[in-house]
Amino acid sequence: MKLIVGLGNPGIEYQFTPHNAGFLAVDRIADDCGVSLTNRRGRALTAKARLAGEEILLAKPETFMNLSGLSVAALVQELDIAIPSTDLIVLYDELAIPLGTIRIRERGSANGHNGVKSISGALGTEEWLRIRIGVGKPALEDGREIKAGGKDYLLSPFRKQELAVLDEVLDRARSAVEVVLTKGVGAAMNEFNRRPDEPEKGTEGLNGK
Repeated sequence: MKLIVGLGNPGIEYQFTPHNAGFLAVDRIADDCGVSLTNRRGRALTAKARLAGEEILLAKPETFMNLSGLSVAALVQELDIAIPSTDLIVLYDELAIPLGTIRIRERGSANGHNGVKSISGALGTEEWLRIRIGVGKPALEDGREIKAGGKDYLLSPFRKQELAVLDEVLDRARSAVEVVLTKGVGAAMNEFNRRPDEPEKGTEGLNGK
């Protein structure tokens, strides 16, 4: 069984904030699979489903973001996942990536993300697959980046126009999980590690390799 985890904070006040992009992505997968995350296992809300012919367990930790690793480690142990790098996929928000994009990585440092730091610490390895959902501000036309504002921005609700962009990105994240399951992480990285409207010639260096 593959374990697919979305990161976020429990509570209605956090539901549509940038920091809950991982929760929203797992909810989108659950909706498409016709299931609801109503069971409780490993300190998380969970649901079993089938995606791309694979049996999966969807999970949203209830530990709050900074302690996500406690839940993920408990689920990894319960499901007897010996190799997290192949059987665990974690979806979470990434402030360093513009809203409207996703990036897939097989490993990596936390880059300031406390949920990622908690998971790597609990598992004792950074070798696990992550799908990072961009929530940062898009660059200006001249290429200059806008700093989004850190914690205050991450815990503030999305604006209406941002939710419209996010809605499309959640579909891409769901498709990325499916491609990982059917074709492997390499194929998924080649397909999704660029903006949907970005020309092929602009993809150098963006495939995470």
